Amino acid sequence: MAQRRRTGKDLTRKTGSRPERRTILIFCEGEASEPDYIGALKSVPQIRSNTAINLVIDPSSAVPLKLVEKAVARKQRDSEIDECWCVFDVEWPSHHPNLDRALRLADAEGINVAVSNPCFELWLILHFQSQTGFLDNRAAEALSTQLDGRQGKRIDGTKYMSLRHDACARASALAERHDRDGTAFPNDNPSSSMHRLLATIEASRL
Repeated sequence: MAQRRRTGKDLTRKTGSRPERRTILIFCEGEASEPDYIGALKSVPQIRSNTAINLVIDPSSAVPLKLVEKAVARKQRDSEIDECWCVFDVEWPSHHPNLDRALRLADAEGINVAVSNPCFELWLILHFQSQTGFLDNRAAEALSTQLDGRQGKRIDGTKYMSLRHDACARASALAERHDRDGTAFPNDNPSSSMHRLLATIEASRL
């Protein structure tokens, strides 16, 4: 009787080709709302699967120029970074010093910037409603707090994720309006270029 030949199971694991995740390094001066928001972005499944977001919180670099200088130094010594961003505010009624120098240095060194005018709370407001009128810091903070019902500076970033594309559309509309009106930085209040950062993170045109 002929011996039955056993067919062994092929144990070789077939691995699929998965695109390498992009690495985005984000510097921010804030210790509360900005990190809370970006932390929530990192947890969105579609973002997490395609993009590695590394956040550097540096309150010691409390002015934009210092923040950009830190980002330049880090980018020069870390070749694994695909994009480097700085997130900062303009501030009203008193502007941060050396805003123009910060933007010129960022442009010369390939550092992207997401600037909110007057402050990051304007970006948060745009998740809930359009905002076309001038705001100073105090008014922006009060309206933002009223809209999301929070206490203090910390935010629940997950509240904002389903509304982020609405905020992007409103921020883009503000930028287009300022372009039409010829309003130059830093007088483009209200505005936020956070929508550009989100477009990069999500690798889509928002």
